[in-house]
Amino acid sequence: MTVRSRRPAISALLASTLIASAGLASAPAYAQSSVAHPAQWPVAASPAAITDAKTEAFISQLMGRMSVEEKVGQTIQGDIASMTPADLEKYPLGSILAGGNSAPGGNDRAPPKAWTDLIDAYRKQSLAARPGHVPIPLLFGIDAVHGHNNIVGATIFPHNIGLGAMRDPALIGRIGQATAEEVAVVGGDWTFGPTVAVPRDDRWGRSYEGYAEDPEVVKSYSGPMTLGLQGALKPGQPLAAGHIAGSAKHFLADGGTEGGKDQGDARIPEAELVAIHAQGYPPSIDAGILTVMASFSSWNGQKITGDKSLLTDVLKGRMGFQGFVVSDWNAHGQLAGCTNTSCPQAMNAGLDMYMAPDSWKGLYDSTLAQVKAGEIPMARLDDAVRRILRVKVKAGLFERVAPTVQGRFDRLGAPEHRAIAREAVAKSLVLLKNDGVLPVKPGAKVLVAGAADDIGKASGGWTLTWQGTGNKNSDFPHGQSIWGGIEQAVKAAGGQAELAPDGKFATKPDVAIVVFGEDPYAEFQGDVTNLGYQLGDKADLALLKRLKAQGIPVVSVFLSGRPLWVNPEINASDAFVAAWLPGSEGGGVADVLVAGQDGKPKRDFQGKLGFSWPKRADQGPLNRGQPGYDPQFAYGYGLSYAKPGKVGVLPEVAGDVAAAGSVDRYFVDGRLPAPWRMDFVGAGSVKAIDAGAQENARQATWSGQGTLAIHGPAVDLSRQTTGDMAVMVRYRIDAAPTGPVTLGIGCADDASCAGTIDVTSAVKEAPLNAWQSVKIKLSCFQAAGAKMDHVTAPFVVGAGGPFSLSLTEVRLASNEGDAICPK
Repeated sequence: MTVRSRRPAISALLASTLIASAGLASAPAYAQSSVAHPAQWPVAASPAAITDAKTEAFISQLMGRMSVEEKVGQTIQGDIASMTPADLEKYPLGSILAGGNSAPGGNDRAPPKAWTDLIDAYRKQSLAARPGHVPIPLLFGIDAVHGHNNIVGATIFPHNIGLGAMRDPALIGRIGQATAEEVAVVGGDWTFGPTVAVPRDDRWGRSYEGYAEDPEVVKSYSGPMTLGLQGALKPGQPLAAGHIAGSAKHFLADGGTEGGKDQGDARIPEAELVAIHAQGYPPSIDAGILTVMASFSSWNGQKITGDKSLLTDVLKGRMGFQGFVVSDWNAHGQLAGCTNTSCPQAMNAGLDMYMAPDSWKGLYDSTLAQVKAGEIPMARLDDAVRRILRVKVKAGLFERVAPTVQGRFDRLGAPEHRAIAREAVAKSLVLLKNDGVLPVKPGAKVLVAGAADDIGKASGGWTLTWQGTGNKNSDFPHGQSIWGGIEQAVKAAGGQAELAPDGKFATKPDVAIVVFGEDPYAEFQGDVTNLGYQLGDKADLALLKRLKAQGIPVVSVFLSGRPLWVNPEINASDAFVAAWLPGSEGGGVADVLVAGQDGKPKRDFQGKLGFSWPKRADQGPLNRGQPGYDPQFAYGYGLSYAKPGKVGVLPEVAGDVAAAGSVDRYFVDGRLPAPWRMDFVGAGSVKAIDAGAQENARQATWSGQGTLAIHGPAVDLSRQTTGDMAVMVRYRIDAAPTGPVTLGIGCADDASCAGTIDVTSAVKEAPLNAWQSVKIKLSCFQAAGAKMDHVTAPFVVGAGGPFSLSLTEVRLASNEGDAICPK
């Protein structure tokens, strides 16, 4: 049975489960304009050193020799996961990036030299001599979100939400410089930072990438971080060794979207856009930032990537920005009338470089045709190319003879970089409550429970992999877990420390330190509908209460990428510390929590909240100065040993919290999270079975042709598809199939939008009665015809004859080099 012949059966099943409200909503009417008025915006100016006479003369001479094909190539950036150095022989692209899940050979744990060798291969090919070719070095971009987080052994700094709590611009500059050096070590020229977003709704999954909800912190940090990454620009000279080009992002209002939705719409007046979301850009531009990244998001219905009034009139005009503007990951394809492979509107609006990770080839061809047809004016192309070449000159790419930093792999996780990170961890901690239990006294017997020995969890998203999942302590060979730091400090003070993740102990301790919080996530996967922490399964709260019931003072160290409603957990703790996502230097936590032999810790608490802490789980936007502002802990709050405070019993009413629907977990622990259901249609049935726990699995048995499906209301998985995510299935073959077997993703309202893959061979080759896991890329289903922006059945298995299959887990997962397309 062919794939095509399976689609009607799947569509018939899905049609029976169509939910009336699944139709697409009509476009909203906007009361606010999406056209900016430059006179209302702050004035800034790139330093004169970026456009010095020597640089501009060199660029003019170079452009005079370039063909239109070469000029167009400069405006397009591809990703290493979708091309090879050999592609540059035909397609003279101006830039290459390694996205969040891209790595040499698809190996997220590739050694530093593999990175250097790959970057050098691209660089060599871009400069190879060919008839009629003007050799221009490419710009290699890497997302160093909190340190060079792509490399095993690099220093992982706290995420920005923690750094904002420090209120220390000088330290931010030192972090930028250390990050730049570790990127330069493997050959990178450019990082996509600083992030100067001002998150206004903590339900946004990227809140931890922002320094604070108030622009005062962002404004104070953007200049020092720019100078840390790039150093000061000097006329006629490239960046100093160990510095790289930066990119202020995401222009503009990515932190102001309605409902905190990633890539959403900021429905706000221009005055608010200026006063809140624009303030981080002038200091960065004045400091010499070489690039700016346009946001995925919209302003009053207009995608920023196509907003000429913002990109050209405001950014390049009023703010005097002389570098180049790059888009986000295929963001141009979201503009009205555009696709990932064709979007003249973006360049005409002021975009200079398209980030086209997997669409670069088609985009190059269409952009070239559009320039030749006059759809993109030659003057606009020349302006974009001049700006890109300007950055390449200042980044030193044309003078790259004998790099003094590249290849010095001993600088990855260098002791002085780790010391900076440790200092940042200590300064970022915010003490929410302390009933006299901190600091831990010298000579104490200390029980350390929870996730204290998990550096990956403490590091969060954008750590080795895009979503930050699947990391082990061995992936941080220079790092130290929170447990490691506490153990070391307690022993140095004459005490004893015991690690017990489950909180069980042989000898009653004097105090327990429990580390718990959010699991890693990155953009859009981290979007949530409310700010409640473990509203259903309060496993961490149960641990705290159990220890308290045994008469043990409890110190909670809370790991999170945003403030969350944890009033019950705070009430169950004698001390509560917001540790954010501290990264690889857990010793910084011990420096503040544990006293030395003299009874004093190395550091007092310094951190102050950069984000208001919620009083209820149903509080959405909660920002200083807003009407009805009613936080549990206000912006700027933070206790210390020098200035203690009393926190009484907090209310434990979560508020009006509707059950959150899951877009990424379909079947977990024997349950189907709302809004998903599982059905069998045709010859066969499905039942609950035990697989190590009571009824934690489902077994589907086919006696003839039939279909098993998990289905529900329509969800948009297009960004997950673009982000190279996969369907992860843990399964067991109980009886080999006697006919064809397909796996699919579908939708209810259109038979042509389902995508199915023939998995017969893979299923027949799988061992019987053995549990195993597989990840299948969402892009495989898209290539098979699935409409990923309107998925109502994220998991459909069809069989043409007798067959038996058991499942314990079906969910989306990050592709960490282990996802496949079945053949």
